[in-house]
Amino acid sequence: MTQNMGTVDRVIRIAAAVGVAILYATGVISGTLGVVLGVLAAVFLVTGLVGVCPLYILFKISTRKKV
Repeated sequence: MTQNMGTVDRVIRIAAAVGVAILYATGVISGTLGVVLGVLAAVFLVTGLVGVCPLYILFKISTRKKV
């Protein structure tokens, strides 16, 4: 698959995922909110590491610079 996420987009997603993981680990978020944010953080982490966002493909969006 062709990457469709730029560096800034990827860094923000990974940072958000790490932030949610820290909040969950310290007990700031828990319960249903913790689970929902945890799933979202997992999606952000995977898409940030891989560099491909399925929703971007669906809407034909790319934040990656053209070379």
